[in-house]
Amino acid sequence: MLRIRAISRASLPVLCGLVSSIGSDALAQGASEALPAVTVEAAQPSRPKPITRPSRLRSASAGRAARRVAQNATAGAPAQNLAASTGAARAGLNQSPAGQTATTIDRSQFDNRPAFSVSDVLRDSPGISIKQGNGPRDFGISIRGSNARNGFAIRNLVIFEDGFPVTQPDGLSRSDLIDPHAYGAIDVIRGPSSALYGNYATGGALNFRTRPGGTIDGVEYGVDGGSYGYLNNYMAAGKKVGNFEGSLFASDVRGDGYIGNSWFNTQTVNFLGTLKATPDDRFTVKIINNDLSTRLPIRQSLNQYDLNPFQQGCATAAPGCGTVRLFNNGFNATAGTDTETALQAGLGRNDRRTIVGGRWEHDFDNTMTWRNQFVFDDRNISQPTGQTSSIGDFPSYNYMSDLTKRGEILGMESTAFFGAFYNTLTASSDTRNMMPGGNATLGRLSSNLFSETTNYGVRAREELRLTTSLTAVAGIGWEATLLKGTNTAYAYAGPTGITTTTLTTADRQFQNAAPELALLYNLNNEWLFRGRVATGYGTPQVSNLFVLPTGLSGNNTQLQTQKNLGYDLGFDWTPNNTLKLSATGFYEFFRNEIVSQATPISGISYTFNAPRSEHRGIELAADWKFYPGWRFMAAYTYLDEVYTEYVENITNGAVFSFNRAGNKIPGISPNELTARIGYDEFAGPLAGLGGFVELQWKDSFYMDNANLLKAPGYELVNLNVHYKADLVSDTFRSLNLFLEVRNVFDRTYIASANNIANTVTAAGLQNPASVLANTTGSIYAGSPRTFVAGMKVAFK
Repeated sequence: MLRIRAISRASLPVLCGLVSSIGSDALAQGASEALPAVTVEAAQPSRPKPITRPSRLRSASAGRAARRVAQNATAGAPAQNLAASTGAARAGLNQSPAGQTATTIDRSQFDNRPAFSVSDVLRDSPGISIKQGNGPRDFGISIRGSNARNGFAIRNLVIFEDGFPVTQPDGLSRSDLIDPHAYGAIDVIRGPSSALYGNYATGGALNFRTRPGGTIDGVEYGVDGGSYGYLNNYMAAGKKVGNFEGSLFASDVRGDGYIGNSWFNTQTVNFLGTLKATPDDRFTVKIINNDLSTRLPIRQSLNQYDLNPFQQGCATAAPGCGTVRLFNNGFNATAGTDTETALQAGLGRNDRRTIVGGRWEHDFDNTMTWRNQFVFDDRNISQPTGQTSSIGDFPSYNYMSDLTKRGEILGMESTAFFGAFYNTLTASSDTRNMMPGGNATLGRLSSNLFSETTNYGVRAREELRLTTSLTAVAGIGWEATLLKGTNTAYAYAGPTGITTTTLTTADRQFQNAAPELALLYNLNNEWLFRGRVATGYGTPQVSNLFVLPTGLSGNNTQLQTQKNLGYDLGFDWTPNNTLKLSATGFYEFFRNEIVSQATPISGISYTFNAPRSEHRGIELAADWKFYPGWRFMAAYTYLDEVYTEYVENITNGAVFSFNRAGNKIPGISPNELTARIGYDEFAGPLAGLGGFVELQWKDSFYMDNANLLKAPGYELVNLNVHYKADLVSDTFRSLNLFLEVRNVFDRTYIASANNIANTVTAAGLQNPASVLANTTGSIYAGSPRTFVAGMKVAFK
């Protein structure tokens, strides 16, 4: 049964009424009208497609047809005829950007399985790595290792939904609000991309595209259920009526969790609607609301993981159970301390995220579109996750305006883009000590942080078709970032807690520019070659400026912007409509790379700059329908990421320095593979019946800067059986059934390992791996064998 709490309860009937009541004046939603080059304008089939779509994995026949149309048009028509409408000019930038290394994950790849979280779908793209975060659907998403060195949430890439930003101005994204059942496709943009997406896009970008209302064309209800009390009730409704197209998704998800103290309860509402008010004006509204209530286990040391990976029997402290030390009086140790497990302390998260966005697009003529977009994004948190609890409200505002123009330059087809943007976040957040007694009892204030983050800038891009076979892409972005913060740290003396405060302030200003250049060469209808050089940048978060290596509040305001320069070289080969192969090699040079590691205080991470590092790797993707009904898919990533200049200072009485040049960056798995082979019966009495076997492989990786301790790798096997039937009925359209067994061989493995700090003896010798294996605050185990079954019914 669906339960939508808080805003969700009120939103659902209102939005349902909106979908059903708006009449014939309304339009096919630009299901994916988006920031330049991320989304697809799927609801405008009459508009010409972009001339080059090199970064999408597509069928050979479609690719050949698109190229032939583009070549014929370029050879014999002026630019005005090429841009039959202004929507065509936008469409040229609304899919995966020309010249960019990108993959689109289509709904067909996850529609027949119980997709609980982004982890279940994003692994189908090369370059993607996933680690468990602090909550059931909270995952650290990395592109080319971008987030592997971050302690929580998602950083170093920018996320959109239907072109609306869901990354806040401070660079923080979280995946709690993402229920894969809502989406029709996901675009994965890989490599430095700040020229187009601005601050924090050092790793790339993601765009989640909800299903257009016309695609749903009615109502769908589904339910997934399985091991450890997992239950997901979800609903999708959508329709295209005249000039309006709208879609609404809602879900209620809950479960007991497979680790002790990890039950969860989360509700999501997601609405997208587009109205064509006039022939030249389109209005789009986006609303997302997510409520999350979850308990949270404590991250373990490697030795604790080996003893008790799922933290069972932790009603009190026992071997293998993560624990925290809490002040009995809530402010200092004068009244003693108590060591408690997560279950005893009642650790967890109670968060709400609300996003409301609006977009207006105006066509000046059939070659120029002006777009204005505004987003309000509010993140409200209460997170007793360790010795302290973070409490705060983080409202942000994001405005952007841009022009897209299609025409000719010296007889060559041109698509030009220019835009400006402004976004800001102002917040006051508290960190409070936790007390014994359970139910996340709060003690006195540990610190207060008042923060302001503001970004503003401009960006421009030009796609120029030099010949029928060669396209050049150039872009540049400039951005100013203002970080202001006042951190007030509280200390308490004596049994009565005499209070003293220490203020640390920061007022940092950064200016960054990011150019990019790409060349695309169509050798023939089968081969596309691409090369790219691009840059990215990411400023620190205000909160990073006030955390010391000990986890205590202090001055870390010397942090710098991280920057990267990347080179990509790759090809796409589509010899026929049964085989698609893509390969990309990349080499990226980082300056002042921002890296975080665990501290002695549970849930608190310390951030530092590594002066120079290098990231290189290979990305491979394959999709092969080798026999009628059979399909093989694979996504493989090789990463080799090393420090080239970094001296780490470690204190134990005196300060000892260690040169990390040549060491692997911790948290980076060098090899990851997702491969799937499946069969679907397409004719006869068993039509609609299918299944697949899936392999996931993640190589072992270092957990520390000295490369002394490794998290072990793993191989998992998943098995799926599914059935879909089209129903002959006045009420029902189709029925989907599926059963999936995950981790068939019940492998115990590490789903997440945060980087840990190296330590030294009083003599300055680095402690060995046997000592580091006792460092807590790092590891969550992955799920044991689970069974999940589900069904979905579509109504007309």
